[in-house]
Amino acid sequence: MRFPVLLCSLLLLSMPLCGVYASTQAEEKTVAVDGAKQAFDYDTALKLSQGAIDNPVANYALTNADGKQVTLSDFRGKPLVLSMIYTSCYQICPMTTRHLSKVVEKARDALGEDSFSVAIIGFDTQFDTPEAMQYFANKQGISDKDWNLLSIAEEDVEALSKDIGFIYYPSSNGYDHIIQATIIDADGKVYRQVYGQVFDTPLLVDPLIELVLGRPQPAQSFLSSLSSRIKLFCTTYDPVRDGYYFDYSLFLGILIGGSIIIFTAIFMRRELRKGRKQRDA
Repeated sequence: MRFPVLLCSLLLLSMPLCGVYASTQAEEKTVAVDGAKQAFDYDTALKLSQGAIDNPVANYALTNADGKQVTLSDFRGKPLVLSMIYTSCYQICPMTTRHLSKVVEKARDALGEDSFSVAIIGFDTQFDTPEAMQYFANKQGISDKDWNLLSIAEEDVEALSKDIGFIYYPSSNGYDHIIQATIIDADGKVYRQVYGQVFDTPLLVDPLIELVLGRPQPAQSFLSSLSSRIKLFCTTYDPVRDGYYFDYSLFLGILIGGSIIIFTAIFMRRELRKGRKQRDA
């Protein structure tokens, strides 16, 4: 009879201890979750991201995957699509990069291979070395797509993040950060932000079309400027095949409409001349 009594006593003594341990675990978990909420708030991140539009982006020193030094000024003169990632991310950053790659290809099909630049920068400066950036690119299938794989110094990453409105915080899963692709214009100013792991194609391509075709380039000839304007108005998005094409019907409509206006003006001018001659006679 002593063994059951002893066993029951041990169980009774252990119950408060188990209760305290479970309560402590739950409390620690709540604190961690609350801390994450305080550290990263999507509405705040979105507001700051949108507030960065029109910000000039400073000329930061970077290192490409080959170990060569470059600066952001090297990308001036044409638009730049910039994405911030960290290479140890196993799900979000890879998915975002692969989708961005698909949309970039559609933009290049519509605008030309050299019409804009693409860069991804690793913000986890301790681990996002040139070698790590190259490995990340290989894993995501972008190593042969003429992208710039860049590492940045620890003392510059915070300033760059502020310039482009990018927010990130350490978390138990690595980092919590806003998922955005930043479009920087040819003068080095933030032009548009695109959000989400998967986003609609026009959200990225339409701003690039505006920048590439809608803004006059220095020393651009009249014919070149006219050609860009025609492409701007006649480049159309097809949601069925999720791609862009040059709509010749719009171009023909412009030509036909312009021809009608010209012939109408010529006809009216002739009739006015006839009327004057008859009055004079």
